[in-house]
Amino acid sequence: MRAVARRFAVSVSVVSRAWRRYQETGQYIRRSGGGRRRATTQQRDRRSTTRALQNDLQRATNVHVATETVRNRLHEGGMRTRRPQMGVVLTAQHRAGRLAFAREHQDWQLRHWHPVLFTDESRFTLSTCDRRDRVWRSRGERSADCNIIQHDRFDIMVWGGISLGGRTALHVLARGSLTAIRPYAGAVGPGFLLMQDNARPNVAGVCQQFLQDKGIDAMDWPARSPDLNPIELFWDIMSRSIHQRHVAPQTVQELGDALVQVWEEIPQETIRHLIRSMPRHCREVIQARGGHTHY
Repeated sequence: MRAVARRFAVSVSVVSRAWRRYQETGQYIRRSGGGRRRATTQQRDRRSTTRALQNDLQRATNVHVATETVRNRLHEGGMRTRRPQMGVVLTAQHRAGRLAFAREHQDWQLRHWHPVLFTDESRFTLSTCDRRDRVWRSRGERSADCNIIQHDRFDIMVWGGISLGGRTALHVLARGSLTAIRPYAGAVGPGFLLMQDNARPNVAGVCQQFLQDKGIDAMDWPARSPDLNPIELFWDIMSRSIHQRHVAPQTVQELGDALVQVWEEIPQETIRHLIRSMPRHCREVIQARGGHTHY
């Protein structure tokens, strides 16, 4: 027993108890209830700090634990602090509309998406958001509702459209962008289908009347569904390109010029790759029952 204790760097009494238990039961299993009972569990508020969780526990149970203990308990549950995903608020009606759209279009092939022009406005800022907010989450929970934080701040707004066959020019939005659709629709010809979101300017009567007068058909697009629009990923690519430049834009004019340049430089194959992912977008919405996806 002394030799075993030296080998494993434990006391002789530990070896003695283990040997005696083995002789009595034929196996060695740690008895349940050994050691001091834990004062904490893995239950958590996703956005609470370890300090806040420590204080909440003390108020509720009058038990004091170290912040390190709180952190260790969260880690045992597979939780790590991560940057929260940004997302829009989804009501039950929004989820139902998103789910219906995804089910209708999940089996569309490339030939179905070829005449579609995906359009959108996007906001860009001169400064990058440091995104210091954190949430506690497990792997695979990035798009859970409890891990979404909204963000709404910008310096400039632009409009553009992409399709499998090309793209429109990028327009800095001082006024409406409907006139930019007309030449593109004419180039595509019969079968042209406009995708635009349900922002107020797009659903306004004057906008709908303009499309009807010009014979432009628009898709029935579900509200609050930026993750279904592949151009949203294109905006992300542009944003990274702008902020990774050796000399970042310093004025709104420089930012607008840089955005136009980046818009024209991104290869068309990148756009085709994004639109080819539409079936995956739809499948993820169906899997989330109309909720948020990772896109």
